[in-house]
Amino acid sequence: MAGTGRNLVSGERNMPRQAHRPAIWPDSRKGSTHRGSSRLPRVLSAAVCAVGLVLAAGAARAADDYPNHSITLVVPYAPGGGVDSVGRILGRALAKELNQSVVVENRPGAGATVGASYVQRSAPDGYTMIVVDPALIINPSLMASLPYDANRDFQPVSLLTLSPLILTTTNSLPVKSVADLQALGKSGGQGLSFASAGIGTTPHMAGELFKLQTKGNFTHVPYKGSGPAMTDLISGQVQFSFSTVAAASPFISSGKIRALATTGAERSPDFPNLPTVAETVPNFKVLFWTGLFVPAKTPPQVVAKLNAAVTKAWATDEVKDALKKIGEYAAPTMTSAQAKDFVVGESKMWATVVKDANIKVD
Repeated sequence: MAGTGRNLVSGERNMPRQAHRPAIWPDSRKGSTHRGSSRLPRVLSAAVCAVGLVLAAGAARAADDYPNHSITLVVPYAPGGGVDSVGRILGRALAKELNQSVVVENRPGAGATVGASYVQRSAPDGYTMIVVDPALIINPSLMASLPYDANRDFQPVSLLTLSPLILTTTNSLPVKSVADLQALGKSGGQGLSFASAGIGTTPHMAGELFKLQTKGNFTHVPYKGSGPAMTDLISGQVQFSFSTVAAASPFISSGKIRALATTGAERSPDFPNLPTVAETVPNFKVLFWTGLFVPAKTPPQVVAKLNAAVTKAWATDEVKDALKKIGEYAAPTMTSAQAKDFVVGESKMWATVVKDANIKVD
């Protein structure tokens, strides 16, 4: 497992006591003629019920007292990237709203699966959670042997950020619109290449969806991060890319790459002069998001308390300004159930794209 990096947002890290599971041994002496044998099943049943009530009461008290010690917030990527930046903004906000220390812990590796696996195995008590992007729900369609099921093993607390991607091209490519790019992709020859920050990333999947819907001759070129992808897009080694706002904006502003469109259902208020891809390719819609997740079976009271804390923090100018500085946009307010519906819908959409595009991970 990859090493971890810890950052104490507030206070000291305290480890919770390990919960002990009561052992129950049923009587196996079937058919005993002992006078009390007929009462034994009822006695055991009553004992089991009593233990269950005690455990349930204890769990309820723990949820009511939440949080009473430090929280670990896992980021499944290395420090410095966009998801890490969102995680640190969230860590500071939760520490303030919950009046408890929050430890941001980086557990990078295998396209976010190292960090996700760690959280999936953690106790469902609200003290270990993860900030992650769509890789959480794309990876299960790409990788056959993942140790978790994203929709079964994780509970969304809230979406954090939500924004379109930007379709960008190298300046040397003779296209001025999505229609031009679409036509060039169908013109034959060697075709065009598109860059992404890696296999299974949202920019990669957007390119595959564009390829499917336009039937263009496009080849994916994966990079290890958005930085190298942008470098080769600028130099013309690759011809186009679907990029996050944070990755593309500086190079669009400086004129080093050309922006053709955004990938939302409507035009972005920050790029009002850019059309959407859907204005040329009907129903094309791709959103990049980050969200806060906890292990499944985390008590509903804890999930609700976390959701309320995020909702309150995300409404502040402090958080909105911090997100804007890193090129991110606060997601609309959602309940945990609404976030779950959104994530399940995204999961189904990307599973279809992976299948139709025949994407495989070696």
